[in-house]
Amino acid sequence: MTLMQKEIFEQPKALATIKKTNESTIKALCTEIAKRDIRYCYFAARGTSDHASIYTQYLLGTYVGVPSALATPSVITAYDGKLCLKDSIVFGVSQSGKAADALAVMERGKKCGAITVAVTNDEASPMAKAADYHLFCNAGPEKSVAATKTFTAQMYVLALLVAEWSKNEELSDALEAVPGTLNEFIDTLSEKIDSIITRYRFMTEGFTLGRGYNYPIALENALKLQETNYVKMKGAAVSDFHHGPFAQVEANTIAILYADKGPVYKDAVEMLYKLENAGAEVLLISDDPVLCEGRELSIKMPNLGTDAVSVFFNAVFAQLFACKLAALKGRNPDEPRNLKKVTITK
Repeated sequence: MTLMQKEIFEQPKALATIKKTNESTIKALCTEIAKRDIRYCYFAARGTSDHASIYTQYLLGTYVGVPSALATPSVITAYDGKLCLKDSIVFGVSQSGKAADALAVMERGKKCGAITVAVTNDEASPMAKAADYHLFCNAGPEKSVAATKTFTAQMYVLALLVAEWSKNEELSDALEAVPGTLNEFIDTLSEKIDSIITRYRFMTEGFTLGRGYNYPIALENALKLQETNYVKMKGAAVSDFHHGPFAQVEANTIAILYADKGPVYKDAVEMLYKLENAGAEVLLISDDPVLCEGRELSIKMPNLGTDAVSVFFNAVFAQLFACKLAALKGRNPDEPRNLKKVTITK
């Protein structure tokens, strides 16, 4: 078993520890938020951590009503821009906590009087030490280059923050159910992927598509296939794909489509039919048994009542699919060519 696969299967246990580990920090942070005139949130991250941040942007906009943005760190690190981050929360999101550019954005936030929050998997990291608050992933050491358990841990701890900030019981209850449901489902998911993976042995390119909460999962799915299989994948929002990118679709084009029940479900279904009519080969990932019925290339996912938590199951699918495809192609997903576990970008 590769390290990547081992770490994928550690996720239910890792997620189950996060609430207790961070409960007091989250409550203290929300107490300070209530006292401050917080206007927006600013996320400094790269790669997988960027995708976790995009997910949180959707949560913040939906449940809290606070606008947020992804940082452009070179404005600070290269151009010495005097970015005004007053009345904001500045998040530095990094598995290692060593991202120099994210740290620089946090430091700029502190100078402006912003609340700074680090989301890392290392309590002794520079970012954890520099932040006003540290949200700890508590996922244990992650040795494979491809981030798996740290990705879902980042999303989970940030979702817990949003649930507490918004006092939304539906979100809180759904998050509470995620670790146990994932633990029950992960073996079934693995077996289902085993039953279809050989079909993709010679895949060299394709698309991963989602909307809303699952847009960042589409991005993450593409990244996992890029870094572990060297496959030319493009992740995109369903809404954007209707435009220029759809011109690339032809007979047998491979597309992985996330279509979970919720406000954007009808948009995903519309894209499914459009892709099928164009002759594309669609692998459907959905929590709708009726939509999956009769489609050989489909995987039925759990439904916990809101698509806000569908991301955790879909992320594990994306990871396992990439991991198993790498094994089929004879590649080592733990040590992708030209990549290191920690990349420090200034």
